[in-house]
Amino acid sequence: MSKRGKVFYGEKLAGIISETDEGYVFLYDKTYLESESARPVSLTMPLTDGAYLSKVLFAFFDGLIPEGWLLDLATTHWKVRPNDRFELLLQTCKDAIGAVSIIPDDNN
Repeated sequence: MSKRGKVFYGEKLAGIISETDEGYVFLYDKTYLESESARPVSLTMPLTDGAYLSKVLFAFFDGLIPEGWLLDLATTHWKVRPNDRFELLLQTCKDAIGAVSIIPDDNN
């Protein structure tokens, strides 16, 4: 079973990021793409209706994960292994600095 997160740009659902047995998938939401105010979540991930695929967590999303003492606090608080980057993304990026936030998708 894959884990998923809802990716928000500001208040709008921009897409879904998933961890699968093959790696990672990011797909923009169709309604978001149709919006005149749609912006890419990252310059490395331009707006497209195709899926982004990667064997490793996309650098942009990995960069949202806290470092240093904040990472230590997160791994202790949520009991997440420091090398489980996707679970750290889901647990620590609900209120990230900047326009993009990630909310766990428990309805998958």
